[in-house]
Amino acid sequence: MTKDKASAVSSGSNNLLALHAGPDLLANQVAALYEILCNIYGTDKVVLRASKLEALDLMRSEKLEERVLALQKLVFEDPTLADLPDKAMIPEILTAIQEELAEYIARRTVEDRLEQRIAERMQERHEEYIQDIRRQVLNETSGPENAHTLKKLAILEKMTQQNLSRTALEALRPQHLGEIVGQEKAIQAVLAKLVSPFPQHMIIYGPPGVGKTTVARLALEEAKKIKSSVFNAQAPFVEVDGTTLRWDPREVTNPLLGSVHDPIYQGARRDLAEVGIPEPKLGLVTEAHCGILFIDEIGEMDPLLLNKLLKVLEDKRVEFDSSYYDPDDENVPQYIKKLFTEGAPADFVLIGATTREPAELSPALRSRCAEVFFDPLTPEDIQTIIKQAAGRLGVRLEPAVPELISEYTIEGRRAISILAEAYGLSLYKQQRKRGRPSRLITVDTVLQVIQSARLIPSITVRASDKVEVGRVLGLAVAGFIGSILEIEAMAFPAREQGKGIIRFNDTAGSMARDSVFNAAAVFRLLTGEDLANYDVHVNIIGGGNVDGPSAGLAVAVAIISAVQGRAVRQDVALTGEISIQGKVKPVGGILEKVYGAKQAGMKLVLIPAENAAELPSDLKGIKVKPVATVAEALEQLLVPVKRRRRQSSRAGA
Repeated sequence: MTKDKASAVSSGSNNLLALHAGPDLLANQVAALYEILCNIYGTDKVVLRASKLEALDLMRSEKLEERVLALQKLVFEDPTLADLPDKAMIPEILTAIQEELAEYIARRTVEDRLEQRIAERMQERHEEYIQDIRRQVLNETSGPENAHTLKKLAILEKMTQQNLSRTALEALRPQHLGEIVGQEKAIQAVLAKLVSPFPQHMIIYGPPGVGKTTVARLALEEAKKIKSSVFNAQAPFVEVDGTTLRWDPREVTNPLLGSVHDPIYQGARRDLAEVGIPEPKLGLVTEAHCGILFIDEIGEMDPLLLNKLLKVLEDKRVEFDSSYYDPDDENVPQYIKKLFTEGAPADFVLIGATTREPAELSPALRSRCAEVFFDPLTPEDIQTIIKQAAGRLGVRLEPAVPELISEYTIEGRRAISILAEAYGLSLYKQQRKRGRPSRLITVDTVLQVIQSARLIPSITVRASDKVEVGRVLGLAVAGFIGSILEIEAMAFPAREQGKGIIRFNDTAGSMARDSVFNAAAVFRLLTGEDLANYDVHVNIIGGGNVDGPSAGLAVAVAIISAVQGRAVRQDVALTGEISIQGKVKPVGGILEKVYGAKQAGMKLVLIPAENAAELPSDLKGIKVKPVATVAEALEQLLVPVKRRRRQSSRAGA
C-alpha cells in the first residue's frame, strides 16, 4: 500500500475497534500481526527488511505507536512513513494491514497452487520423455543390427576413409583451356555459343581422346566469368554417358528425364506409399537446370528417349503424370502438388559429343543444335601433350620419347596413359635395383610398355621420296580419322587380244568395284587404248572395306601407271570420285583426309576442286592442290620411266 492509501486509512473515524478496543487488545493484535508476518516471510527476512526500511528500532520499541509504524513500513514497504499514528487510528491501521496481508496470502496461495500444477505437469512430461528414451533404447537393442551387420558397417566405414591417389588421367587433365592442344578453333566456337546472351545447344563431333568433354567443362567455367553470359557462378555441369542411359517405357524409371514412383511399385517412399501418394523423382535434366547437360556419345542413345529429350528442350520443363495422384487429397505434400501441376524446371544447354558421322545422328537433334567439329590430333600435337604431361609429373624424357609415343597413337588420352605406364615401370625398375628413384623416362622403357600392350603404329604407310609403278596412295576416313589407303595395280598384255580380265579383291566393297570399272572407261578416254587388251589386277592392301567412291581417282591413276609403266610419286596422296568423262567429283571428309596425309608425312595432297572451300586458310605443314580432271592429277603424279623388259617383250610378241 502507498503512502496515500495509508493516510486515507488514518483519516477514518468510525470503527468499532477504535471505540471498544483496549490497549492490551491492540498490543496483542500487533504482536499477532508480527507473528503472521514472520510466518509469511521468515524471521530473518523480516529483520532484514526492517533494517532496509529503517524500522528495526521502531519494531523493538515498547511504544505501541512506534511498533504500529514499523508494522506499516514492513507491510506497505514504504520507508517514507515517519508520523506516529494516533491511538484512535490504530484499529483502522491494523485493519488495513490485515487486509493487505490477507491479499498477499491469497495471492501467495494461488501462486503456490499454480507452481504445484506446473511441477506436476513437468513431472508427467519428464516421465513420458523417460519412457520414450526407454522405448528407443529397447528398439535399438532389438533392432535389425547384429554382430555380423555391425562388422560389415565397420568395414565399410574403414573403406570409406581410405582411397588410392588419382589416376593419371585425372592428375594430368588440363585445368584451363590454354592447356588443350590442337583445338583452338573448336574451343573458340564452343565459347562463342556459350557466352552469348542466347546460348545454343551443341553437338561436338570428333575422334576419341581429343578433349571434347574437357573443353565443354572448362568452357562453362570460362563462360561464368563473362558478363554477357547467362551462366552464374553456381551453374551446374551434369555429365552422363549416352551408352549407359537406360529407361523403362512405362516411366517407372527414367534417370535422364525423371519418373514417378507410384505407391504400388518398388522404390516408393514408405510414408507416401502407406497413404497411396505417388512421388515424382527428378532427373538429370532438372539437376542441370540453369547449367549444362553434357551427354557423351549422344549418338548411342535410345531413339525414343532422345525424342523425349527433344520435347524437354522445347518446353524447358518436365511434366509428370500418375493415375494415383489426387489433387484434392489433403495428405499430398505441397512440393508433390507443384510438380504434378507445374512440372519440374529443366532450362539448360545441351552439349552432346559423338564419334559418329553427322549423317548417322537424328535429323531432329541436329536441327536444334549448332555443330562443332574437333580436329584429329597431329603427331606434333601428341608430342606437345607428352611434354606437358611430363612437366606435370616432374619427370625428364629422352629426346626421342615424345616422337616414339606419337607413332603409336593419335589420341591424347592414350598418349598420357602410355607415358604414365612408362613412369610407373621406371619406378618399379629402380625399386628392384634398390637405387635412387630416377626421374628420367627412356626410350627402352616406353618400348617395353608398347610391346606389353601389343600396340601397333597408328600410321603404317608413310611418305617416301621414291617413285613406284602401279602404287598409289589414296585417302580414307573413319570416325573423323584420316588414313592412307594403299592401292596397287599390275597390268599384263592379255593372252588373247580384247579378252583381258580385271581382277579385284571383293572385300573392298561394291563402291570400290564400281570405281575400278569407272577407271577402265577413263583409261580408254585418256589413252585411246582398250583396257580389254590387258589383264589387270587391282588390290587395296589390307582388304579394308572402302565406304564411298572416293578411291576412284587413286584407282584410275594406279591402272594408268601400271599399264603405261609410268612411276607415281610416293609423297603425294589423293582422293576424289571420278566420272566416266574423266572429271574429279567432290567427296566427304576432306579435312580429316588432309590431316591423315599430314600425319603420314605427305608433301602434297590432291583433292577435288569443288572441295577446296572446305579447307582452312591457315593450313600449315602440307600443300594441297585442287584438281578438276584426272588429267590434271596425272600431271602431278606420274613420272616417265622405261617400261619393264618383261612387259615390253610380251607386248612385242
